[in-house]
Amino acid sequence: MDIPHERWRRIIPVAFVMYTIAFINRTNLSLALPDISRDLHMDAAQAGDAAGIFFWGYILLQVPGGYIAQRWSAKRFVSVLLVLWGGTSIACGLVTSWRELWGLRFLLGVVQGGVWPATLVLLAHWFPRAERARANAYWMLCLPVAMVISSPISGWILSHYNWRVMLMAEGALPFLWLLVWHRLISDYPQQARWISAGERDHLESTLQQEKALLASPKPEPYRRALTRPQVLLMVAIYFLANIGCYGFLFWLPTILDSARKFKPFWVGVLFAVPFVVTGIGMVVNSRHSDRTQERRRHVAVAYGGAGLALLAAVAAGQEHFLLAYAFITLASGGMYGALGPFWGIPTETLPPHLAGSAMGMINALGNLGGYFGPLVVG
Repeated sequence: MDIPHERWRRIIPVAFVMYTIAFINRTNLSLALPDISRDLHMDAAQAGDAAGIFFWGYILLQVPGGYIAQRWSAKRFVSVLLVLWGGTSIACGLVTSWRELWGLRFLLGVVQGGVWPATLVLLAHWFPRAERARANAYWMLCLPVAMVISSPISGWILSHYNWRVMLMAEGALPFLWLLVWHRLISDYPQQARWISAGERDHLESTLQQEKALLASPKPEPYRRALTRPQVLLMVAIYFLANIGCYGFLFWLPTILDSARKFKPFWVGVLFAVPFVVTGIGMVVNSRHSDRTQERRRHVAVAYGGAGLALLAAVAAGQEHFLLAYAFITLASGGMYGALGPFWGIPTETLPPHLAGSAMGMINALGNLGGYFGPLVVG
């Protein structure tokens, strides 16, 4: 017998944990960056490059990843990527030079690159338009939750062991989650045994109607579709947002350490606090977006508020540390709060056969801001 809203309790949590692990493996370098820089003899610019080079690899599988997930299987594609990024993450803990670290961080970006568009394709197969901003946001809560959970733990490991142990221990997590992902995830409602026939028929009917509304009467050339002004504008917005987001994400622990000389554990705790506010902002903004069925203003207000908060944090400076920290906390909430409605736009405005690849391109080029942000700050 189907439990009401069972898909919310099954699809979202499994995808949530999967990408939480991905984000931990991507960002745990930031907490260890001071120690890694000393051991591998990196200056600030080299350290910023090591943190950001991930995103040059990250762009390679984005568009193909969305295409593969749409035409083949999001479930199987992510399963392959779980194995590959787990092995690469463990290898990062074995490096002996900054060149090796750069190479492995680039490779980690490549193998993680297809996960984001593949998961968005999966969610679009399970959640109609009226639910999609919430589904996206509840899944993307993994981004702040990864920081809240992992930062104190990573800080504790650094305090008691070293950065190599931290990277290898956290790099083993994808292998553990692979079994859960493979067992519990289905690509489409018709493939799931745990959903009732009534809800399955309702979902398939609703999604088919939405698909028909977006279908183009005349096939659009693939390249022209991916260079629509709407898609290019979303690339530009996401690129600029990621410059701000990752610029402070990778360097905030170092700033906290230099400003007050906190112990690693407390740096981890203070690093996690902004992401608690972030989670609240994501839920509130996405729920309101679904209730009003409006996306653009919910994105604009969240990003605009985040930008103003970052400027205020800079103005406060180290002379007013607590005030600057409070503004950074608010900025984090705005940056992530926009994500639910932002990623609802492509699947609600583009033909289904193009949406996966378009989301891949937006994420690929937009995430280059994740390279330039840490590099410019460094």
